[in-house]
Amino acid sequence: MAVKNLFDFLLALLLLPFLLPVIFILIILSTADTGQFGLFSQIRIGKEGKPFLIFKIRTMKGDQESDITTLKTHKITAIGNFIRKTKLDELPQLFNVILGQMSFVGPRPDVPGYADQLSGEDRQMLTVRPGITGPAQLKFRKEEEILNLQDDPKKYNDEVLWPEKVKINLEYVRNRSFGLDLKYIADTIFKFK
Repeated sequence: MAVKNLFDFLLALLLLPFLLPVIFILIILSTADTGQFGLFSQIRIGKEGKPFLIFKIRTMKGDQESDITTLKTHKITAIGNFIRKTKLDELPQLFNVILGQMSFVGPRPDVPGYADQLSGEDRQMLTVRPGITGPAQLKFRKEEEILNLQDDPKKYNDEVLWPEKVKINLEYVRNRSFGLDLKYIADTIFKFK
């Protein structure tokens, strides 16, 4: 997948000059809105199960280390809610792509306790770099809203959403292609709701 790696790196380098001012504005807005520095990093599990620091725009007040985010469990601000819904909080991950830790398309990197605990054939999900977008992210685009409706969001995530995401991501890993990646990128941009 040398073409994919080169594409990711060059696209991130091309986009960064245009999106850097947007990222700075989002950091300033988030800092004012949350009372904490607007850029934060969090440990996620990457390729081969190796941990790395993911970069995101802060969208809530207080601790963001919990593995399941809902309106019930986190103090997501009004501005933060907009940033999350529009996925603008993901823009700093261009740096993760440039650093070779992430791809534009792949399984979403999860917090420790999920992907790093995969076993057997499920570990194939860890043979590729995690992505900013991908088939599971597109299917569960409104994941926070789904979890917010549950009495026990963590249990629902662990027993329903996570197994389905693994299934979808394994299908992606086994059938991935450059053309399919371009389709997921286009779907992410043009099917935003």
